[in-house]
Amino acid sequence: MDASVRAPAVAGTFYPSEPSELRSAVEGFLRMATPAGTASPRAIVGPHAGYVYSGPVAGSAYAALAGHQATYRRVVLVGPSHRVWFRGVAAPSHRAFATPLGEVVIWRAGVDALVDAGLAQVDDEPHRLEHGLEVHLPFLQSALGPFELLPLVVGEAKVDAVADALALFWGEPETLFVISTDLSHFLTHEAAQERDLRTAQAVESLRGDGLRSEDACGWLPLAAALRLARGSECTIERLDLRDSSDTAGSPERVVGYGAWVLR
Repeated sequence: MDASVRAPAVAGTFYPSEPSELRSAVEGFLRMATPAGTASPRAIVGPHAGYVYSGPVAGSAYAALAGHQATYRRVVLVGPSHRVWFRGVAAPSHRAFATPLGEVVIWRAGVDALVDAGLAQVDDEPHRLEHGLEVHLPFLQSALGPFELLPLVVGEAKVDAVADALALFWGEPETLFVISTDLSHFLTHEAAQERDLRTAQAVESLRGDGLRSEDACGWLPLAAALRLARGSECTIERLDLRDSSDTAGSPERVVGYGAWVLR
């Protein structure tokens, strides 16, 4: 593959690698979801696990975009780093990210604006094997059609710094924000239900300051987005809240998933 294109890292493991099978899976998850509201979303929050586990919950988030495809020209997709430790926010140098459904062009002007403002750095290593952004791309390709992508991986950072990076584009109606996060990890089903409900209540009050990594692996971008939402008088709606034992896993050791839309 062209070195200027970031190749898929988890196709065939987290989601199908065969294009028609992948498109069918994503479209199936979207059809399963309950339609949500009519106003254009400012942001959606959704999970990033293997589709067999979190696909139905992700579908709930992306179904909120139905009827709004023409609204968005760009997507700011932000999530945590799972494999590489670094400080700050990392944007890629690539011209595109690829999935089995095709290439997604990177919004270079957005990358340049963040770097020029000192709010992000260009670093491909956090992106190279990162699944937390990649698994969202087939949903975006199916739900939106063509768009430019600004993918941001968050390392060790303060909520203020992440919020400042997102704030650079928050007021642009043609830009959709996608916050990638799972919820609790490796608790029993019963314990996860209790913790994830507390997390959901914090999210729905637009108060992410008390969130930590044990509540949501993407707590930093989630808390940053909630801070901006609170300042811009957004409303939030829960679309889904369950865990891996509700889809395909054992109840003894689960991962929690939630989906929300901010308008």
